[in-house]
Amino acid sequence: MIQQSIIENPVIDARHVRKTFKDITAVKDLSIQIKKGEFVALLGPNGAGKTTLVEMIEGIQKPDSGDILLFGKTWRGNEQHLRQRIGLSLQETHFIDKISVWETLDLFASFFGIKKDRCEEILSLIRLEEKRKSYTANLSGGQRQRLAIGVALLNHPELLLLDEPTTGLDPSARRDLWDILMKLKETGTTLILTTHYMEEAEYLCDRIVMMNKGEILTQGTLEELLSASGGGEQIEIQTHQPADLTELAGNPVFMTYHTLENKLVHTFSVTDTPAAVQLLLSKIAETENSIRSLKCTRRTLDDLFIEMTGQHLSEEA
Repeated sequence: MIQQSIIENPVIDARHVRKTFKDITAVKDLSIQIKKGEFVALLGPNGAGKTTLVEMIEGIQKPDSGDILLFGKTWRGNEQHLRQRIGLSLQETHFIDKISVWETLDLFASFFGIKKDRCEEILSLIRLEEKRKSYTANLSGGQRQRLAIGVALLNHPELLLLDEPTTGLDPSARRDLWDILMKLKETGTTLILTTHYMEEAEYLCDRIVMMNKGEILTQGTLEELLSASGGGEQIEIQTHQPADLTELAGNPVFMTYHTLENKLVHTFSVTDTPAAVQLLLSKIAETENSIRSLKCTRRTLDDLFIEMTGQHLSEEA
């Protein structure tokens, strides 16, 4: 795992956190620090422990052991202070169906003593001006999620926590939300985002934390993660007959090697694609075997996750 340096005065400082539900350990001795203004993605399949970790950070769940500090303070005795400084949006937000978008913002603003001018700012930010008089029951899924983000931003949060904010949205609605979140980077807001969408983590976040079965597998920028595991290029070759290509793994051009489907499909992470292809063709030519297909691609986080766990990010943990 890529080691992270110690952060001075982190916004989030989770130390050896553990959480168990009956016979299931959702989070196992997990530690993480997040600095001011950093956008961090918790990436992993359903059941990886992402939501449980975020709920403990939010103060909704209490860890069985370990400590979580926000802005240097624990939740115990500091609930009101911390609530004023964070914004959150859960996996599914329920609004009162028969009140309008504007009335919803005004209602939540009243909880913080926020003036109506802020509601207007939020309405513009989430691009729902034309829906201000519409009942929330009549909003599309993407519009409801934008409203949920708007509610979370009403109190100018220094820390924003979003749990799977774009799950179930179409690509267009998802990009709309991304645009809203990208604007927050200019304000210095700190964001922690749980997702199982690779492209969402890559597009929005400065650091990606890959989780599985309650543990952090690795973390870093996209480039750091791919470089540490053999580079960003991948070759997949399928042969007509089973082949043993392990000999090539000793060449420095090939960083990792995996074979699937009875040794008919072979994947390599490589440092030099043209050189690797030439070596592969030469190796296959030495035998009576032949190539059915050859594909060169840029490696993804899903490729890395498969190498580390044997499963896709979209699968259940």
